[in-house]
Amino acid sequence: MSTDLHYMSAVDLLKAFREKSISPLEALESVQTRADEVEPKINALLERDWEDHTIRARASTERYAAGTPLGPLDGLPVVVKEEHPMAGREQSSGSLVVRDTAAETHPVPERMINAGAVVHARTTTPEFACAAICFSEKWGVTRNPWNRDYTPGGSSGGSAAALASGTAYLASASDMGGSIRIPASFSGVVGFKAPYGRVPSMPPYGLSTYCHEGPMARTVEDVVLFQNVIQGQHHKDPISLPSNPVPTDLGDVRGLKVAYALTLGDYAVEPEISLNTKRFADALADAGADVTEVTVPVVAKMVFETLLAHFDRNLSEYVDTACRDDSDYDRLMPYTRHIVELCREAGGRISPLQGITREAEIQAAVLQVFENHDALICPTMGAYGYLADDSYLDGIETNGHRFHHYLETALTPVFNIASRHPVLNVPSGLAPNGVPTGVQIVARPYDDVTAFRVGAAAEKALGIWLNPEWRPNI
Repeated sequence: MSTDLHYMSAVDLLKAFREKSISPLEALESVQTRADEVEPKINALLERDWEDHTIRARASTERYAAGTPLGPLDGLPVVVKEEHPMAGREQSSGSLVVRDTAAETHPVPERMINAGAVVHARTTTPEFACAAICFSEKWGVTRNPWNRDYTPGGSSGGSAAALASGTAYLASASDMGGSIRIPASFSGVVGFKAPYGRVPSMPPYGLSTYCHEGPMARTVEDVVLFQNVIQGQHHKDPISLPSNPVPTDLGDVRGLKVAYALTLGDYAVEPEISLNTKRFADALADAGADVTEVTVPVVAKMVFETLLAHFDRNLSEYVDTACRDDSDYDRLMPYTRHIVELCREAGGRISPLQGITREAEIQAAVLQVFENHDALICPTMGAYGYLADDSYLDGIETNGHRFHHYLETALTPVFNIASRHPVLNVPSGLAPNGVPTGVQIVARPYDDVTAFRVGAAAEKALGIWLNPEWRPNI
């Protein structure tokens, strides 16, 4: 890794803590100094003024000196997505119409803190986490460290941008339509959509089968570290599953049968994204995997409408509840009003029975691949990027196709519907505009280890983030 302390891997930094060659206080000072430099250009961090993070870093330094670290993340400076409540902190969901203070802490930041992590900031999201862009009237525009004309993605955009710009070592995230994988792809970092129930959430919205909590970091190894901390059953989440620890030694991919698809069904994908996906597949073949090209017979329009109809039964009503009157509704971001309108239209066309029937068809199309393969790789996004402050109310053009809504260029919702599949986004290269591209590594339902095994092999072969030259020029 680079000698820049703020770009060290979490695993290497924790080792340095144990060896007493770097202290948690020094690491905190490094990311704080970095944030002072880059945050005016990026705008990913919230609530940097906490009084206790220096106290926590100092206490961690003392524990390492005594040889008694608190847990596997002790002293590591991390950030938490604002959507994850933290008791006593503001909980606005990025909206001017919400004025709440959280009464309890979400299981993910709770486990981060219990493992000794030093939360030194929270991260920006779009309003109500309902967009794949990351700006709001509440927090302003969050920009992509690789090309500041573009968004880092959403809804976990601030988390991804913080990692890419070197202001955190780990970042919490969540995903109901791609909100981990989209920003991980656009920001050139690693993000894991854990299979449904693996990482605990909070009812009622966490009970949606489309809802996934998960870790983000710069390397596969760091995501493994983070995933092993936050996964497992929790008393606040009745559907949370037992822990399935991912080994730190993932071995190689020799003998694995890996399918690759340059798109899913009829999704439009830009040429450079396809080339980077093929290069990713070739790297796995060179590493010893048995790689074959496949097709996945899903229909993009049906996937998007199924997603919208599902959201009509939670997002639309949540927004209605948040808005006390018409004046509040008028204060919503245009992209929020637009997606709510589309959800209501889809919910009126598609009955609950029709919705689950469509979901079953999409899941069956994905499962066909796994009759003869251990993993599937495909692009995360079809588009080269979204502009940082554009709501795309008039749609978007990708690879010669015009789409009514920009999210139709994301290949991620397929695996919120097929929600039991673990999906790991790993960087695959750069687009012509300098925005990173990503690949989704999909494994059989609840086979988390295989997704990480494939991701680690590809990362090693491609050298991304292991190469000090793989850095945004901020």
